[in-house]
Amino acid sequence: MPTAIVPDVYDITVKTAPDARYRVFLFDGETPTLVDAGFEDTVDVVADALDDLGIVPERVVITHGDPDHVGGLAGLVERYGLETWVPEGVETEGAVDHRYGDGDSVGPFTAVHVPGHTPSHHALVDEARGIAVLGDALFGSDARGLPPGYFVLPTAFFSMDVATADENLERLVDYEFDVGLVYHGSSVTENASEKIQSFVDFAGKPS
Repeated sequence: MPTAIVPDVYDITVKTAPDARYRVFLFDGETPTLVDAGFEDTVDVVADALDDLGIVPERVVITHGDPDHVGGLAGLVERYGLETWVPEGVETEGAVDHRYGDGDSVGPFTAVHVPGHTPSHHALVDEARGIAVLGDALFGSDARGLPPGYFVLPTAFFSMDVATADENLERLVDYEFDVGLVYHGSSVTENASEKIQSFVDFAGKPS
């Protein structure tokens, strides 16, 4: 079942494993928008959740090219005729309506290039609503067995270049948002941008 994170923003969990959870996010509104597309084999899971909500999406935005984020893109586009927004440099099956890069407006979001996890990784910030979709730039702290409500970096196993990923978190500190949505671990729903600032600047961090 989909879960409301804040009004009109839903977590749709597409697959679970003993130590992992995979999801997409849905933003309802004038143009209902999916952020990321899940796996190739989870299109029906997303569709069932949308049916439960009574919402028909019109747009999908991809944050990066990992299979759990882009794998279901072609299937969802075929099912719903979605307008597609995909970062420059991310390979997809089929044509894409719009390619985007750092600083571009993507519907209500501003795209922020945060490479490291993958070279073309982007976060999506909607300052008007105080929400950022962080992709896999950060995980929820409970993904690493810590108390929820904070952020951690993905481990090196899950990132192409974890040092670069860490360094590029600074690109997010110019934005203000209360809610930081992550795909692994629990999203942060209070003071998210301040917690990223603290993570970037914590005492004793190597320079």
